This record gives sequence, C-alpha cells and structure tokens, in this order.
Amino acid sequence: MTEAVFLVRGTDPSLVAQAAHALTEQLVGGGDPSLTVEEFGGPAVEPFDVGAVIDACTTPPFLVERRVVVVRDIGQLTPADAKRIVEYLQDPLATTALVLVAGGGTLPQSLSKAVGASGRVVDTSVGNGRARSQWLADHVRGGPVRLDGAATALLSDHLGEDMGRLEGLLDTLAAAYGRGATVSSDDLEPFLGTAGNLAPWDLTDAIDAGRPARALSVLHRMLDAPESHPLRIMSVLHGHYRKMLQLDGSGVTSAEEAARVLGMKSAFPAKKALGESRRLGSERVAQAIRLLARADLDVRGSTALPGETVLEVLVARLCRLAGPGR
Repeated sequence: MTEAVFLVRGTDPSLVAQAAHALTEQLVGGGDPSLTVEEFGGPAVEPFDVGAVIDACTTPPFLVERRVVVVRDIGQLTPADAKRIVEYLQDPLATTALVLVAGGGTLPQSLSKAVGASGRVVDTSVGNGRARSQWLADHVRGGPVRLDGAATALLSDHLGEDMGRLEGLLDTLAAAYGRGATVSSDDLEPFLGTAGNLAPWDLTDAIDAGRPARALSVLHRMLDAPESHPLRIMSVLHGHYRKMLQLDGSGVTSAEEAARVLGMKSAFPAKKALGESRRLGSERVAQAIRLLARADLDVRGSTALPGETVLEVLVARLCRLAGPGR
C-alpha cells in the first residue's frame, strides 16, 4: 500500500473497529507493532493534541520501514484541527500511513476531500437488499469456514442488522469445527445466540408483499429487541403509509418527483412508496390509515388487549389489505 492516508467509515461501530484493526495489521505487515503503530483518540483514551498527531506523522520510522498513525473518533476534531491534518496531507511523509477512524461526530468536509485526493476510503456500510446479501456472501467467502446455502440464509436472517457479530461468530465456528470446514445450518444453530435486530423495512416489505407469516415473524423479532415498544413500531407503520397518502392523488409520475414531494434525498425509497400507493389505490390507502388510527388508540389503552396483540392483528389486516392485486 502506497497511500498516505486511509479513512475507515461506516454506520456500525463494531464493523468500523474491525476494519480499522484489519487495515492496521495489513499496514504493519511483518513489522513490530510496538515500534510501528502510534494511536490517538478513542473512547478509552484521553483527549489528544492534534499537534502530537502531526509530530507522529512527520517523524521518520525507527528500526522499521514505516510508521502507522491511527486516529480514532475523528468526528471529535475541531475545524482548526482538521485543517492542520489537511495541510499535512498536502505534502505527507512517504514513510507514514495515517489511518483515520470515523466516530464521535461528523467528519469535516475538508478532511474528507483531502482523503479522497491522496488516500483511500474503506467503507464498512453493509447496505440493503442485494447489496447486503452480497456483502454477507463476500465476508463469508473470505472467512475461516465455509457455510452451505441453508446455513448462509439462516445466518443472514438471524443476524439482521447486527453484522458486527459476523467475524466473531465465524472465528468461533472455525475453533469448533476447524478452519476450512463446511458448516451446515444444523452445525450453525447452537452458536447463533440472541437474534439480531431487523430493519424497519423488513416489516413493511413483508406487509407490502402480503406475506402475513413473514410479517408476523419480523414483528415478533422487533418486539423482542432491546428498548423496543409497540408505539415505536406503530411509528414505523404510520410513516410507511403516510408516504403513500401524501402521494395518492398528487399527480406525481416519477421517483424524483415523489422524492421532492416527500422531502427525501434518495429517489429509491420514494419510488417504492409511489409504487405501493399506486398499487393499493386511494380506497385501500385510506383503509390502511383507518386501521392504523384505530390500532394507535388501542395501543395507548383504549382496549384491554396487550400492545403486542394489537400489533399482531394490525399487521395481519394490513397484509390482507395488500394481498389482492399483487
């Protein structure tokens, strides 16, 4: 690697930390980490002076070929601190690799541009849909064990949004069955532990598809998640159908127009909302809104039924509403 700087970023702190660790090991190579690596920042480290970072970057290596300077939680940098790092990157020392690890706030735009000009960005974001499936397949393929198709599907469903657990789980499987072993779903199941959280669209996609069994399964997973509450799930469903209601009768014909009406930056979710609004039609969108309003009152105490039961009935009815015409 000849880049002067690396930026490790993503939405999952566990994946960011794992990628930063793997990158640092790669940069050290066969060298002595105690002589090669100097670290700054992070939740367990006292606040640092950016001047010390610049000094470390501009100090030639001693007894090793290169220095690796790791700065964690770079979102905590002030604009003035970020400017000093940007100035260093205009003429970086060839024997220093600077690793910037996201976290602690928003990365200053000037620093992000500087990394793009003279370094490489390591994005740990998993993505959604096909991108998520491809991310999982790539990481399993590069892991210490092989998973058959059923085991991969089980793993994907079980981890949900908690992909930060993948590396540790694969290492555990390798310790149990040996490196290179092929792991079946039966072999995998005892090691899965607690199911991971699911994304809100896992629920709404199942409802839109008219799949009550899948939708109820996702609902129960979401209800079992830490700090979950029926009102939180009601908020997800309200938001989903409110978008359809906004687009109903609006005359919108494209995803870009739908995004502007909904105030969204991305056209992809707007396109989904537009498609569902058209498919359901005005009458069924209105009916869904009425079901949500009734369920909202019930969850807040207008009935003696538990909130979980109210949601189960609501999700089943919304699935039935979505079924015809698909």
